[in-house]
Amino acid sequence: MSENLKLLKISVCSLPIFSIFVNMSEKATCQRFQYKGCNFLSPIYTIEHLEKLEHFEVRDSDVFAVTYPKSGTMWMQQILSLIYSDDDTPAVQSKSAMERVPWIELPNSNFEVRQSPRLSVTHLPYHLVPKGLKDKQGKVIYVARNPRDVLMSLYYLHNHLSTFETPKSFQDFMEQFVDGRVEFSSWFDHIKDWYDHRHEFNFLYMTYEDMKKDLRGAIQKVCNFLEKHLDDKKLDTIVKQCTFSTMKATQVVNYEKTPDKSPENAFLRKGTFADLEKHFAEPQIEMFNRIFQEKLKDSPLRFSWDNI
Repeated sequence: MSENLKLLKISVCSLPIFSIFVNMSEKATCQRFQYKGCNFLSPIYTIEHLEKLEHFEVRDSDVFAVTYPKSGTMWMQQILSLIYSDDDTPAVQSKSAMERVPWIELPNSNFEVRQSPRLSVTHLPYHLVPKGLKDKQGKVIYVARNPRDVLMSLYYLHNHLSTFETPKSFQDFMEQFVDGRVEFSSWFDHIKDWYDHRHEFNFLYMTYEDMKKDLRGAIQKVCNFLEKHLDDKKLDTIVKQCTFSTMKATQVVNYEKTPDKSPENAFLRKGTFADLEKHFAEPQIEMFNRIFQEKLKDSPLRFSWDNI
């Protein structure tokens, strides 16, 4: 076993693939391990697969959507699968997002045997993705989201499944988040490393906030990057299928069968910007903003803080 592997007991889990646990009726015990500085959950992820993945053969036609958890992952899965749907929208919508655009870090994703063009998403940090990507093979779309909204969305996700214990408090969970003591570790390191090394990839940087403000323009931007030329009718169809209301009403997108789901804690909860006043007290907002400014003081990255 690798020397940098540490197994830690974990009671609160954030699972980008929590649909795996849909049929679990009893409380599960997860293990958190650290691989090359990044936190993962066992048995969902394995050291063997992560090691193999770094040397995975990338094809020029591969498309990788990269996000930190709760930053628009499912939104981009929906967009990519519809762009490549060949006008067969019903067939696309009959499959779960994970089947259409799998996570490459999952051992059972079978991504490597798929026919081209292979579409995928990943939460992996920059230093753990297949090395072939850094040779500008394939295409990378990075979607970033305001970290306060990421924090809020993760907090609700951690309260979503009856399989896992709820956070002790919002304050405690916020401290875990800013310290990187959550799955996939630090949001700050994740976005900074990817953005600082963007020139090593065929790279498109987008923000959740810009997608929210102008969905059609964002989808067109993705199409241009992928060199996919769609007529107005096709583009209109994709825009409609990618609105929050449509996605939330679609069972295979919103994981409607997850246990003990409530409207407040649904996977696709609101699709808006964080209801900060409900959980953030003024001192917490000031603390979070101070940490944000300190950790990204040398970065050109900027985010909208407005509730719109």
